[in-house]
Parts: sequence; structure tokens; C-alpha cells
Amino acid sequence: MFTLAHLSDPHLAPLPVASFLELAGKRLTGWLHWQRKRRHVHDRQVLSAIVTDMQAQSPGHIMVTGDIANIGLAAEYANGRAWLDSVGASTDVSFIPGNHDIYVSGCAEKAERAWGANMRGDEGETFPYVRRRGPVALIGVSSGVVTAPFMATGEAGPAQLAKLGALLEKLKAENMFRVVAIHHPPISESPQHKRLIDADAFMAVIERHGAELVLHGHDHLNMINWLAGPNGAQVPAIGVPSASARPSDNHDAAGYNLYRIDGAAGAWRCEMVSRGIAAGGAIAERRRITLLG
Repeated sequence: MFTLAHLSDPHLAPLPVASFLELAGKRLTGWLHWQRKRRHVHDRQVLSAIVTDMQAQSPGHIMVTGDIANIGLAAEYANGRAWLDSVGASTDVSFIPGNHDIYVSGCAEKAERAWGANMRGDEGETFPYVRRRGPVALIGVSSGVVTAPFMATGEAGPAQLAKLGALLEKLKAENMFRVVAIHHPPISESPQHKRLIDADAFMAVIERHGAELVLHGHDHLNMINWLAGPNGAQVPAIGVPSASARPSDNHDAAGYNLYRIDGAAGAWRCEMVSRGIAAGGAIAERRRITLLG
């Protein structure tokens, strides 16, 4: 049995001190939003507790689906590198960027320099990349793109989606359990300015070529949606809350998922175990669901 862990949206706190020049443009709106709201939600101690509990489960691999950063300050990328190293070796921790990681122009280059070791495939390729771990093939798709102020949309783009389709077919022929990771959910109830703008095209690729599992973050919610796959199959698309969210009545508290994968092509079995933090600070199992098999 192979165990894959999935967490998302750590939004590392506290926000680094920013200069006046750094807060020009979109970063200013993000800084104000942090001061008014986000700093009361994202807690580094909560994140540390979640990571410690996850590591205690001894997963075979860890997938982080975006948003280490908050407003794309230079110091956030160094902080993110240190945090990723604390989670595990780059060969054991895969990452894809979210909209906060690619917040303004130049952020994609900063992310690549700081976090590139976690964002490349087995052959050194970038998005979409493939990492084979045991029976699992992890396919990282980037939906992080620079957007205007007050926008948090994502886009995979035609080039990535064309490569994704070819990879899904190749990995199917290799009898791999295919996990597609993308920051923005393909199905969301968020406002339009926060959605994956080419969600229909992404889902069309999944329907045509198939996958065993789709993982995402972004909405900071425990989510399960079922995407159409080939020949009437259904593909689970799973989202998790922010891994640093304090318990509150206003949002889902921090948590992560474990996927226990067994079997073989044509007869895969996958059980999802959700763990998270409660009001008293303890972390415990929230639910257990059989996704496949």
C-alpha cells in the first residue's frame, strides 16, 4: 500500500515587513487584506501542528497544492524554501504554485529559483511535470498566473493541457495510478474572479484521457466533486482547507488528507482519511471514505 499526503494553502505567517516600494500596485491591496482579515486566520503554530501530525503518519510522498506565499514579497520565497525543507526532502515533497505564489510580475521567476527542486519532474521537466513514486504518478499542473488587483483567477493554458492529455495516456499505458495536482479547483462555488478560467477545458482532458485522482486547494474548504471520465467513469476531485487556518465558525479549520492506494490498474483501491485540528488544538481523524474500489 502506498500513502500519499495532501495539504494546501499554508499561507506562511507572519507576513514579512515590506518597504513602501514593495507595496506598490496589487501588493498593497493584498497587504491590506492580510492586516484586516488573513492575519487572524493563518497561524504558524497551527501549520506546525498539522505538519507534525502528517509526518507522524509516515506518508510515502507529500503533495502541496499551492499558496506558500501571500503577496509575493521577496522574503516569502526564502521563507517558503525553509518551510518546504522542514516538511521533507525535495524528492519527497512535490509542489505546484497557486495564485498567491505568482502574485505579480516576476514572482514566477522567484518561485522557480527558490522552490524549483519541488516543482520539477523525474526528468527535470517543468509544468506539467511527472514524478513516479511507487505505483503513483504525480502530475503537477500550474494554474498560477499574474492577475489584476482583486482578481484570483487561475489558468492552465492550452499548451499545458495538451501535454497533460498526452501524459495521462502514457501513464495509463504504464499502469500507473494517475494523480493530477492543480491549485484551482475545476468545480467551485467561488465567485468568478477566483475561479479556474479554463476549467471546462481541463475537465474535458480528464473526461477524454482519465485519471484516478485530482487534488487541489485554493477554496480553503473540504471538497469532493466527481468529474466525468472516459466511458462513464467518475474521477474524484478533492480539495483541502488551508493547512494554517485556526479553528473558527467562519471557515474550515486546518487539515490534510491521506490517500491509501492499493491494487493495480483496472482494480485500484483508494481510501481517503481526513485529519484536522479541533477547537482545543488537538488533531484527529475527521472522516474516512473509500474513493475507489
